[in-house]
Amino acid sequence: MTELPLIGGAPVAVEPHLAGAKIGVVTFPGTLDDRDAARAVRLAGGTAVALWHADTQLADVDAVVIPGGFSYGDYLRAGAISRFAPLMSRIIDAANSDAKLPVLGICNGFQILTESHLLPGSMIKNDHLKFLCRDQVLRVENNNTLWTSDYEAGQEITVPLKNQDGQYIADDKTLDALEAEGRVVFRYVGWNPNGSRRDIAGISNATGNVVGLMPHPEHAVEPGFGPESNAGTDGLGFFTSVLNKIVGGAQ
Repeated sequence: MTELPLIGGAPVAVEPHLAGAKIGVVTFPGTLDDRDAARAVRLAGGTAVALWHADTQLADVDAVVIPGGFSYGDYLRAGAISRFAPLMSRIIDAANSDAKLPVLGICNGFQILTESHLLPGSMIKNDHLKFLCRDQVLRVENNNTLWTSDYEAGQEITVPLKNQDGQYIADDKTLDALEAEGRVVFRYVGWNPNGSRRDIAGISNATGNVVGLMPHPEHAVEPGFGPESNAGTDGLGFFTSVLNKIVGGAQ
């Protein structure tokens, strides 16, 4: 077991056997949380690989995180321009291939996944039309995805939320299908912060390798630097889940 130093506190123990798993973190013009996502990968024990939106190859990564921010300034629609980046074509193909590349979209990354049709539905402005930043309680509805297997079904976690275009919408047929197929992965608890249909905070594709959510697990991975509940590390399970799946599948 090795240790990764915190910014201002005691080091966090990481498992060396996970270091062989490479997680790509994509940066678009306007991405804000790529370094946070990369640090979350390292804290979980994996190797973070920087990917640029104009790249044409995925650098042999085992999974991809599309972080939050305001890609291309959210012009047209949030995530609409990023969907056409050269790297997104590679991600879409890899996610839909027989290999089922694990892909996690966070906030703006979730918006990009819907624009790319890797996930159904769309994101529009919060129903109160204001930017919102707060710690948000989520309930884990599905722990059978590649990104949620280290959680318990029904577990409540707290991670930061910060968005302006965070309202998830879809037609009733799509929403009914998501519910029936167990593809609602996270739901808001206590208060719906943006008007998302059926309190949906995150969803998956049919095979569970692609997950998108609006709140930010990468901001809840270090004691003392996240929400006060559970030492502020409720988000770390996203990254340990996929790393354990990758390493387990390689054994």
